[in-house]
Amino acid sequence: MILASEHKDIYEDFQPDRDTFYFKLGSGGLISFHGRNYNIKKLLTAEQRESLIRNSAFLRITSNCYVNVDKISSVEKDCIRFIDHSAGSKMVSVPRWKKQSLHQRLSQRKTYEIQ
Repeated sequence: MILASEHKDIYEDFQPDRDTFYFKLGSGGLISFHGRNYNIKKLLTAEQRESLIRNSAFLRITSNCYVNVDKISSVEKDCIRFIDHSAGSKMVSVPRWKKQSLHQRLSQRKTYEIQ
């Protein structure tokens, strides 16, 4: 008997607000999404890009980088750490001037650690 696999194909069922740790805006509408074990580049229309930028799940930390606040596990000095226990961790730098707004957003959550 063959059982149907419940393996999720990230490339087919990709949802940025659910699957992405952070994304970076590129030129010409190209967006680079970074997740637990992938980097996906997609070409988005201006409307799709604006919708993604305005999504409340994401916070702008640099001119072209937005982080998914729900996926942050800790803030360490000048880095944001995203941890997935099965794939290790990913980190992205955060400017000192942006840390205050990040801490305000994170204070609404209970499962993060400031160091």
